[in-house]
Amino acid sequence: MLFNRNKSRLPSGDDALPGRPERWFAVAERHRVLDAPLVTDEVPEGLEVAVFGLGCFWGAEEVYWRLPGVWSTSVGYTGGTTTHPSYEEVCSGMTGHTEAVRVVFDPAVVSYETLVKTFFEVHDPTQGMRQGNDVGTQYRSAIYTTTPEQAEVAERLTKVYGEELAARGLGAITTEIAPAAAYYYAEDYHQQYLAKNPHGYRCHANTGVPFPADA
Repeated sequence: MLFNRNKSRLPSGDDALPGRPERWFAVAERHRVLDAPLVTDEVPEGLEVAVFGLGCFWGAEEVYWRLPGVWSTSVGYTGGTTTHPSYEEVCSGMTGHTEAVRVVFDPAVVSYETLVKTFFEVHDPTQGMRQGNDVGTQYRSAIYTTTPEQAEVAERLTKVYGEELAARGLGAITTEIAPAAAYYYAEDYHQQYLAKNPHGYRCHANTGVPFPADA
């Protein structure tokens, strides 16, 4: 039943799975690569949080943990309605969530603008409910902002990159931009998956178009 639906269509509120009242599995205490706390609902003073959806979260997390100034990363589910979902439920298309990477960063070292430009360069924001061969609502392009300043930057840079893509004859950006909502940590085996499995799956269906240097 879970997999008998159009996975490229977001569920209505009535269709979405109900979920659970709390997280039902454990995740590691420390980040496998950065040796920072993994579950960071409260972040140290001076740090900020950014949340992005750009296809399969394994490769997305790796991109961000490699950036100087990133303190911790995790992967999870957000943008939908089902509380504390499982990976299988998210893949069913009946939660409304997208696979996301949550980035805790030091803005004195790496700017939010850099995080957004990286986001656009490493995936294809024109594909709607998919990335490459990965099809479904959980693979949609998304920027979930945690401050009004982030929202302004996200909207501005999306416009700039959209104009660059259009000038090169590419399609319109389909990236969802919205205030960050509840974020549910993914199961432990997904966290820093590519550090545990260096030859694992990476989906970077990018456009090949660099962000304009003067933006």
